Amino acid sequence: MYRAIARNKRNTVITILLFLLIIGGLGWLASVIYNNTTIVIITLVVAVLYAIFQYYLASSQALSMSGAIEIQKADNPRLWNVVENLSIATGTPMPKVYIVNDPAPNAFATGRDPQHAAVAATTGLLDIMTDSELEGVMAHELGHVRNYDIRLSMIVFGLTVAVGFIADMFLRMAFFGGLGGGRNNNNSGGGGGGGNPIVIVFGLVALIIAPLVATLVQLAVSRQREYLADATGAMTTRHPDALASALLKLQDYGRPMRRQNSSMAHLWIADPLKPSLMSRLFSTHPPIPERVERLEKMGSTF
Repeated sequence: MYRAIARNKRNTVITILLFLLIIGGLGWLASVIYNNTTIVIITLVVAVLYAIFQYYLASSQALSMSGAIEIQKADNPRLWNVVENLSIATGTPMPKVYIVNDPAPNAFATGRDPQHAAVAATTGLLDIMTDSELEGVMAHELGHVRNYDIRLSMIVFGLTVAVGFIADMFLRMAFFGGLGGGRNNNNSGGGGGGGNPIVIVFGLVALIIAPLVATLVQLAVSRQREYLADATGAMTTRHPDALASALLKLQDYGRPMRRQNSSMAHLWIADPLKPSLMSRLFSTHPPIPERVERLEKMGSTF
């Protein structure tokens, strides 16, 4: 478990460096196309500032977007006691507890570290889960907290949005500001990219592909974190069958959330969005049957 947490922290650094490399590459391509090296510096500064913004404010945004309402023990002793007992058992600081008034069964955790964490469950989840299944779900969510998954997800999401924003800005500059950006620079040796149309075309293709690559990296990270949280939750309760049963209920009784927002879809234990033809490729969650199969294999080893 401790090795998994340490590995997750290392993955955070590696992922951030990968995204900064993508963003820096976009800035470099734009600087070549427009003959302006300051674009690289501005691009990196904007991306870093946006990532910092996400790091500190994304949690409160997620809670607000979901309509989550903070509760105390007297408001829902069942949910509070489950979270409190799991926190004591794992030595994790007690997170803030929220309830989302929504019939769709689901739950999520947020917060940049265990000291600033929050967990939330929908009313729909509380209605259909047995006590052991609810414990499995909340152990999964606390697993995200303990493994620093939320910090990683917030930063990755912030950088993915930054890549998309920067690429869109550069493409708009290219198409509405004139390709090459140097039509009137008679003394500068021609247009952007040294006047080389191959460089310009390559740069535009890269600007189009970069957001897709960033999104696929984000989704891959999210899926792996779900598997890890499942394993962490099962190890915490020593009852993987309960979490497997809860996931099957989420599959059978699942429905789209009332307040859908794709920007926080990766936080929920089950995909809260309406399914589509591209849902499997671009899903923030691995298929529930695969998650259940892994939990059943884990249960056979206990």
